[in-house]
Amino acid sequence: MYPVERSSARLDLRELTLEDVDAVLAIYGSAEATEHLSFEPRTRGQVEQIVTRSITSATATPRTEYALAVVERNTAEVIGFGRLATDPHQQRGATMGFALRPDAWGVGYGVETVRLLLGVGFDDLDLHRIWGARSPLNEASARTMAAAGMVEEGVIREHVLKAGKWRDSVVHAILDREWQPAP
Repeated sequence: MYPVERSSARLDLRELTLEDVDAVLAIYGSAEATEHLSFEPRTRGQVEQIVTRSITSATATPRTEYALAVVERNTAEVIGFGRLATDPHQQRGATMGFALRPDAWGVGYGVETVRLLLGVGFDDLDLHRIWGARSPLNEASARTMAAAGMVEEGVIREHVLKAGKWRDSVVHAILDREWQPAP
């Protein structure tokens, strides 16, 4: 499916463009924004490679990755990055993740972003199960995924190596029969 275009009350989800590199860098290059993510802050060159790879993979057949810009509708600014990737080891399954600029935290954009990603997965791709993982210390992400209808399933022990230390991940998931699209 290309291109992806979905909207909520305050956000648009769309394909990435090369013009989004600096906006993605504001997230992926930020120590604050990546504190609970699975990687250290990225350089501009690394972000440019990520965006370029995402643009290329968007037109692959079959498409297995949906790396998308989260755009605030009122300002037309990219405030986040969302990703949905089909899982080759699970029939009709995918993983999802998201990150927002720190100045966009705390106003419900996370829930809207997750719901937009789940809409792509369930409504457009006919998936059965979507899951995401978070740092055990990221309570905001736990609340966000719960508010979007995802259920905490358990812990993957020592799942992520970050800053030279192993970190667990907490898994949240939702099934197609649990998905409730917004009215």
